[in-house]
Amino acid sequence: MTGIEVKSFDKPDETRMFESKGYVDIVTLAGRPVGRAVFEPGWRWSADVRPIAGTERCEVSHLAYCVSGRIRIHMADGSEQDVTPGEAVAIAPGHDAEVIGDEACVMLDFGEISQYARRG
Repeated sequence: MTGIEVKSFDKPDETRMFESKGYVDIVTLAGRPVGRAVFEPGWRWSADVRPIAGTERCEVSHLAYCVSGRIRIHMADGSEQDVTPGEAVAIAPGHDAEVIGDEACVMLDFGEISQYARRG
């Protein structure tokens, strides 16, 4: 890459719809995907993305920043962590997640999301 590459989530390269309750917009910069996920109130990975992924838990590694709302991460080992606005988080594969409260959770994801919520 040379120079500067700028893209807007207002005109994403791709939008991936969840089964319900949200979507993730993808822009590709320097050959890497960056996602802006909007998880609506009531969203849960196991209900809204598992049918797309076809796995028991989310097997994607996330490196994310919470813009708004709250999300609770449930790891396979039983540990849990809430993520709130202004916090950055690294999430290993093998988790479920759910929105907490009545506000949409917006996350920017710089992780290994090339296949996240991708159909077929």
